[in-house]
Amino acid sequence: MTITLSQQGFDELFQETVERSQHPDPDDVLDVVYKYPRRLGQGYWRRIKLRQGLELIIGNLQMRDRMIILQPEQEHDWLEYHFHFSGEHRDEYRTVGGGEYSFVGSGLDPKQTSDCSDKNSFLEVNILMQPESLYSFAANQDGQLPQELQPWIRQSHQTYYCRCGTATSAMRTVARQIIQCPYQGIAKRLYLEGKVLELMGMLVAQETEIKDANNHLHTLKPDVVERIYHARDILLKRLNNPPSFMELSRTVGLNDYLLKQGFRQVFGTTAFNYLHHYRLEQARQLLDYGDLKVSEIANIVGFVSHSYFTAAYRKKFGLCPKQYQMQQKKSV
Repeated sequence: MTITLSQQGFDELFQETVERSQHPDPDDVLDVVYKYPRRLGQGYWRRIKLRQGLELIIGNLQMRDRMIILQPEQEHDWLEYHFHFSGEHRDEYRTVGGGEYSFVGSGLDPKQTSDCSDKNSFLEVNILMQPESLYSFAANQDGQLPQELQPWIRQSHQTYYCRCGTATSAMRTVARQIIQCPYQGIAKRLYLEGKVLELMGMLVAQETEIKDANNHLHTLKPDVVERIYHARDILLKRLNNPPSFMELSRTVGLNDYLLKQGFRQVFGTTAFNYLHHYRLEQARQLLDYGDLKVSEIANIVGFVSHSYFTAAYRKKFGLCPKQYQMQQKKSV
């Protein structure tokens, strides 16, 4: 079943939960838990105002049905880092699933349709930062942001900056530490603010790497870029029997150093890390729509070790393959 709501309708349902809000930390009135609207699912949003212009939201919920929200054009005042352990959300600009993140800057949030899947529970960490806070951390003596961060802040008539990516293991570790914070009171607030800024620092580092890669990308000749895409296609066609890197470089006619550096420039990761995540995505699709055994799926997508496949799948999506498959069957 699919529920379609306007943004206003969703906000009104959510407003009903404010009266039932709770304070999980008796020493912190700025730490509030809001129960998710019962008509839409079960779970909660936990919102912690760390300081003026910096907030943390932790979501842990299960949708009752697939939900589509019709969002009007509106101003987006905050910078938003959105990390998913599990659950899938998509709109015209973003698709974010387990082990992935999106980052949205300030500016114009255009009219669009947001689609939230009910297939998996949502466990996510959201960081909200006002532009003034970013300037306080990152601006130079002249009050200017570094060049790679300037696209994050746009005028209200300019469509916001948006980028999605696969979370690094370091990002996943820090996000998990946020969810499992063992402290309360001022110790909790200091700990969480440190972890939030650590995650933002990792995001800044990625932006810098992407900018540097884009600056060098034009140095790759069109023929070289075409050969790199050919190498990618070979890897994807040979999921269960990929070539060695030396064999791959010989097949596409590039030396191994140029292929290694060029692949990272074009796709933002190494060739075999790209293949690894592609295999896991293919496995997820087979678990979604097929009746194959987990061991059969592991073999199809090229994992020789069943235990390694299980560990890799859990690391990326937050659930073991069997748990994910059972959850999918229950939702049908």
